[in-house]
Amino acid sequence: MSTRVLTGITTTGTLHLGNYVGAIRPAIAASREAGVESFFFMADYHALIKCDEPDRIERSRLQIAATWLACGLDTRRVVFYRQSDIPEIPELTWLLTCVTSKGQMNRAHAYKASVDANTAAGEDPDAGITMGLYSYPILMAADILMFNAHRVPVGKDQVQHIEMARDVAQRFNHLFGKGEDFFVLPEAQVDAEMELLPGLDGRKMSKSYDNVVPLFEGGAKALREAIARIVTDSRLPGEPKEPEGTALVALYDAFASAAERAAFRAELRAGLGWGDAKQRLFERIDAEIGPMRARYDELMARPERIEDTLQEGAAKARALAGPLLQRLREAVGLRRFQPLAAPARDEAKPKAAALPVFKQYREADGRFYFKLSAHDGRTLLQSEAFAGGREAGEWVKRLKTDGAAALADAPVQRGDGVGEDEVAQALAALVAAAAG
Repeated sequence: MSTRVLTGITTTGTLHLGNYVGAIRPAIAASREAGVESFFFMADYHALIKCDEPDRIERSRLQIAATWLACGLDTRRVVFYRQSDIPEIPELTWLLTCVTSKGQMNRAHAYKASVDANTAAGEDPDAGITMGLYSYPILMAADILMFNAHRVPVGKDQVQHIEMARDVAQRFNHLFGKGEDFFVLPEAQVDAEMELLPGLDGRKMSKSYDNVVPLFEGGAKALREAIARIVTDSRLPGEPKEPEGTALVALYDAFASAAERAAFRAELRAGLGWGDAKQRLFERIDAEIGPMRARYDELMARPERIEDTLQEGAAKARALAGPLLQRLREAVGLRRFQPLAAPARDEAKPKAAALPVFKQYREADGRFYFKLSAHDGRTLLQSEAFAGGREAGEWVKRLKTDGAAALADAPVQRGDGVGEDEVAQALAALVAAAAG
């Protein structure tokens, strides 16, 4: 049985080196493994949560598609598509939304971070938070479960969302599966060495920090200029340098072999200057991405070819998504109309007799009473007056528990034409109902 691997990138901007190292490169490598069935998509529905600039989203979609292809994605082996070309995904999102607890969404990291930021700023906790942001883990779950991915390559900051997808899948299977599991439970795949690539200042590489190294945009010149801005210490050429913990070395490690890593560290400890080290880093990175950059430029000049490729991928994806969604619709009751099956009838089970009922009430004199009424409305027992409702309630409880045995001391009298046997039978029925 093949293993399904699924990866997507949100289309809100151009990709940087961190995206390549953390997501694109390992996902493409995984797609070449024997026994692996890979799915790659552009998460353009997710982009709408973060961005309200249509032109930016359009540009990003094209650039990201070109990047996947330029980096070596073989669309003959994989399913490559845009999220928005698969209408089954938003429908599945709604089915999953209906079984996802609000409490689970309250614990999502992105939502909690936004609430914390609002609170710290003295704003309403939910100020500026859309339902898209609040519930996007469910859309992410639908992305994964639509194709029953076994593995999802993610950074460690996304592991929580894979766990949420597992929880939602289990809940749906339990509620509607009837012994069948519609969804497999996905596993997060995090590279232990390259969880988060550092940016120019040593923090996580992110456009929000303005510390990214561009992948293709701006060409070799932009790559060289970004590397020149990497923060280093003030040690001069010839002085020993501690390589561990530096952003420059971490970036080098992401592109170097084990032998190259060891040699680079030895040279730094022997006094290699930071300027020369940055030149080595540029050469090492450009050796890998330079040929890809040329292919990227060719693709960007012919967007119609990318469109054709994506439409082919969408057809492959929908051929899998459509049948699964139809099964899910059947499972939750969204079926074509047909004659309804008659409800099962248990002829051996007699119809339960209507039970008598105790009623407590307060009269205009301010005093409390209770009575026991038969199913036809006749009064079987009528109490005397009580000063408080609690005392009346205690007698009702005692009569329901002890039955006719409590009648000797009870401050009650039978209704007109009601015999002792009928009252005893009524109380016995209440005792039996309570015990059953």
